[in-house]
Amino acid sequence: MSDDDHHHHHQDESCPPPKPATEKKPPVQRHDGCPQPRPDWVPEDATGGFATWLVEGVRTSGVAGTAPKRPVPRRRQLSVNDYVEGVLARNPMVLGRAITLAESNSPAHRALAQEVLTKLLPHTGKSRRVGITGIPGAGKSTFIESLGFSLTSNGHRVAVLAIDPSSTIHGGSILADKVRMEKLGREPNAFIRPSPSGGSLGGVARKTREAILLCEAAGYDVVIVETVGVGQNEVTVRSMVDMFLVLMIAGAGDEMQGIKKGVIELADLLVINKADGDNVPRCIAAQAEMKRVLHYLQRPTEGWEPPAVLASALTGRGVDDVWRTTGEFFKTVTLTGGLQSRRRAQAVEWMHSLILESLKERFYARDDVKARLSAMENAVADGRLPPLAAALDLIGNG
Repeated sequence: MSDDDHHHHHQDESCPPPKPATEKKPPVQRHDGCPQPRPDWVPEDATGGFATWLVEGVRTSGVAGTAPKRPVPRRRQLSVNDYVEGVLARNPMVLGRAITLAESNSPAHRALAQEVLTKLLPHTGKSRRVGITGIPGAGKSTFIESLGFSLTSNGHRVAVLAIDPSSTIHGGSILADKVRMEKLGREPNAFIRPSPSGGSLGGVARKTREAILLCEAAGYDVVIVETVGVGQNEVTVRSMVDMFLVLMIAGAGDEMQGIKKGVIELADLLVINKADGDNVPRCIAAQAEMKRVLHYLQRPTEGWEPPAVLASALTGRGVDDVWRTTGEFFKTVTLTGGLQSRRRAQAVEWMHSLILESLKERFYARDDVKARLSAMENAVADGRLPPLAAALDLIGNG
């Protein structure tokens, strides 16, 4: 306790207690350099153990005067170099702030984030980017957590990024997944980030792609992108990762209905989870069936036939097998040059999708378009104007 504090409390004891009913204000005492009264119910002889002060609103000069004394660490604006150095120094707090910056919709933040990314780009690309999706009930969070622990105990640094298309509808990610991976989140070599909310799936995808690069620059050598919810996002995740893993469970013949053929076509590896206890025979049967199915489907990655593997996140059985198979996959695609060519194609495709998104935003933001859009929509809805004629008219108007 500082001398200053002792001084306050002596002052307390020497003052008469404030009279609650009268208008007369109690003598003003100072606390932290601010004029601050103590509430009526504080005992007269309160010592330092009774830490109650009234703060008189933000406008009092006293309170404003204390602000520089206790800066809130998160408030300090970081410069481009602060971000770059913090990320390269593997500081998870700076990494989190850099991702938040990249997720911001403010043009100023976006420009700053692009500068940061440009400087960090030479330090990216050294991770294995793995997408994981699963049918509802396949135990995805538990599986990812189990895989994450297995990797961190083998010296890897793991980042888990979620991508949730429904966050575009209700403005936030499903919190449960963040909470369910709480144990892995406490692991110092793991970094977990819930889905950005993006306004559109394209927006969410851009932000997740930039988060991947930032995590790689921060030295995470395994980046897992998980899909949350069921939606069109599997194709989007496939377009930002090197390897796509589909998690399923053995059901009574309806596992194929639960998972779209289109999703299996994207898989480089099928994992049949919950292969434990009485469920093992069913899982082995499902594995045999999936191997047959996979054999006939078009392969998403040249030179690699997708295997079906059994795993149990509960007992940990097969989780290391999954990672061993992933290792074989990366060895294969590195040898064939497929890894490099896929990443090059993904980066170019990403650029084109950003051009489209940006043009669309600009078009709808134009004043002349805003002024005439609803009239045109009505004309098309009423059948007075063909849709193409209306579209060309609006486009040609600028």
